[in-house]
Amino acid sequence: MSLSTRPRKDHLDALAVGMLLACCMFWGFQQVMVKATVAELPPVFQSAVRGVGATLLLWLWCLWRGVRLFERDGSFWPGLLVGGLFAVEFAFLYIGLQHTTASRLTVFLYTSPFWVAALLPWFIPTERLRVSQWLGLACAFAAVVFALREGLGGGHAQGDLMGLAAGALWGLTTVAIRACNLTRISAEKLLFYQLAVSTVVLALLSLGMDEPWHTPWSGFAMVSVAVQTVVGAFASYLVWMWMLGHYPATKISTFVFLTPLFALLFGTLWLGEAVTLPLVLSLALVALGIVLVNRK
Repeated sequence: MSLSTRPRKDHLDALAVGMLLACCMFWGFQQVMVKATVAELPPVFQSAVRGVGATLLLWLWCLWRGVRLFERDGSFWPGLLVGGLFAVEFAFLYIGLQHTTASRLTVFLYTSPFWVAALLPWFIPTERLRVSQWLGLACAFAAVVFALREGLGGGHAQGDLMGLAAGALWGLTTVAIRACNLTRISAEKLLFYQLAVSTVVLALLSLGMDEPWHTPWSGFAMVSVAVQTVVGAFASYLVWMWMLGHYPATKISTFVFLTPLFALLFGTLWLGEAVTLPLVLSLALVALGIVLVNRK
């Protein structure tokens, strides 16, 4: 039996909001943690390792829950497409962190809701946003730019472009999932496609880039990869896949604008920097954007 089924809703309830806040908070923390770990472990290798662990955990979860992963249901080719998009997204993300700060890359990564909002209505008319909801998206994105404005000028063009590409690929992954009706399969199988395909692609890419696979691992690196694997690539992504099947993609995607602000906040706490007034104002503007997008 897969994750419990619930009727699809046209708005976000308290359960959805709570899960989204938890995911965004962790993803913001994870960006800072990945940036710190890249200094010790090669980026694509690091992503491939966490993919191996997460795929194994998901397979064990499916055995325990009785979820069938390999039955024929017409999802194979769309699943490969989604897995490929997922793989390239994380290649851009991890490599980009070598060329820019976590906060700067995150603001470009989380342009993904714009791709979802712009493209998904062409395939799913019910996902079309009203004018007020587009205004909410604009408010949320303006808040992120405002919070990170001091770092937006400088010599980080390569990393910024990689972050923007990763954001576009994340958005396209969401669009592909909904447009190909992959939400009809279990959340576990949907995530399995992405983890399994991306693990193979990223491992081959790491070999092609001649990344060292025998880099000494510190205690911090081991804990970081373990957390990325268990909480990030397994638990939080499984929740995200489940939510895509039960709530409007355009509305849940809006919440990801909170992640760059959490990344900035955790970076501040990690580096001992003070929380600034622009950060507080940006949080308020993000909240306004989320309210506008999710008005019934």
